[in-house]
Amino acid sequence: MNLLHLRRSLRVRLLAGTLFWIAATILLAGWVLGSLFRQHVEDQFHSELAMHLDQLTAQLTLDEQGKPQLALPLSDPRLTRPFSGYYWQIDRVADAKQNSAGLVGQLRSRSLWDHVLAVPDQTPAGGDVAYGRVVGPQDQMLVTVQRQVRLDELPNQAAITFRLTAAANENFMLEPVAHFSGILWLALGVLAVGLVLAAVVQVVSGLAPLRRLREALGAVRNAQAQQLEGQFPVEIMPLIDDFNKVLTQNAEVVERARTHAGNLAHALKTPLSVLANAAHDDALDRAALAHLVGDQVGIARQQVNYHLARAQAAATSRMPGARTELKPVLDGLFRVMSRIHTERHIALEQEPFAAALSFRGEAQDLQEMLGNVLDNACKWAATRVRVSVRCQDAMLTLTIDDDGPGLLPEQREAVLQRGVRADEQTPGSGLGLAIVDDLARLYGGHITLTDSPLQGLRVALVLPAV
Repeated sequence: MNLLHLRRSLRVRLLAGTLFWIAATILLAGWVLGSLFRQHVEDQFHSELAMHLDQLTAQLTLDEQGKPQLALPLSDPRLTRPFSGYYWQIDRVADAKQNSAGLVGQLRSRSLWDHVLAVPDQTPAGGDVAYGRVVGPQDQMLVTVQRQVRLDELPNQAAITFRLTAAANENFMLEPVAHFSGILWLALGVLAVGLVLAAVVQVVSGLAPLRRLREALGAVRNAQAQQLEGQFPVEIMPLIDDFNKVLTQNAEVVERARTHAGNLAHALKTPLSVLANAAHDDALDRAALAHLVGDQVGIARQQVNYHLARAQAAATSRMPGARTELKPVLDGLFRVMSRIHTERHIALEQEPFAAALSFRGEAQDLQEMLGNVLDNACKWAATRVRVSVRCQDAMLTLTIDDDGPGLLPEQREAVLQRGVRADEQTPGSGLGLAIVDDLARLYGGHITLTDSPLQGLRVALVLPAV
């Protein structure tokens, strides 16, 4: 799989995004937890040193010669064990009047043995403490806390300033942090591996329905199934249902095309047979032959036009987004009918309706249906043709009434059949209402014929609205 395919892979994208956030979260969690633990250990370490310094300050006194001493030993036994890592030291700060500088007369813990801490004088005045780092016995790196204490316990003697230092091996602070960090990163590593495995399982199992969908599509493509079959998650089922609808519509289109082709072939068989027989009939003169050819060609043309209209309607009836405003189409047909039937002086009436009403389909199909119905009404009307429109439940109902002779109930079904006319003396092919009925059904509508309040025929054309 090349780089382009990897970039387009949904599995790779999901895994890459998940792994990135797992790594980022693990690193952030490790840094935060490690920092919190390190800060906690440092605070505890410094608190212990401060406690030693406070005890040292509390127990510091002067003997009769003015030398520092401890009234009681400190409570921590580690301060008496040589090189234990915990130490204290008391230094007398030289007085400026003595013309000397530096520290004199050290008093130190048993744990220092014979070692003297070379602690730089960084202690602030006023009893505040200061932290630092020095090298202790056996090259131990020590963390120190210092404080200056001024004693004036002896009479007739000036106050003496001492610097008190408590120290501890820095490793006592660093080793727990290092140990905890090792355990922490090991635990986070195990957690990361578990999360990665969970992410892989989730992605593989989550995309498994897509693999089954591909297999179902392959079965349809290989003609092993007519529709997508199988159990799929509820999130994919709308896609499956829509795709199955498309497959059903395609099957309907193919079946409809076969039906149209068969009907057209059957309809053309008769005129072609008549023409073939006439071509071998020596008894027909030229004029009779020409008349016969003209009649049969006209019949064939009518059949071709009829089936072309049905094929066009079948191709456009399911087209998404098709919309035709009703008002302009109806006004245009009224103008056309007024000119075609001008000698009959038919009054075309249009009851008011909302201008926003629209037909969910192609304008050409709407003109074909309304044009046939209006033309039929104008042919049979005595003086009036009235059109009314209403919309209910997303369906348009166009009602065309005329004051003509109307139709008997037994004639109404017959006139919707191809080639059937109510009156053979009236010009026409008998295909007008049949085309209207076919087009209406293709759009999910229908046409009904009933008695009109104007004493003629009422045609109700029901079509989908937008």
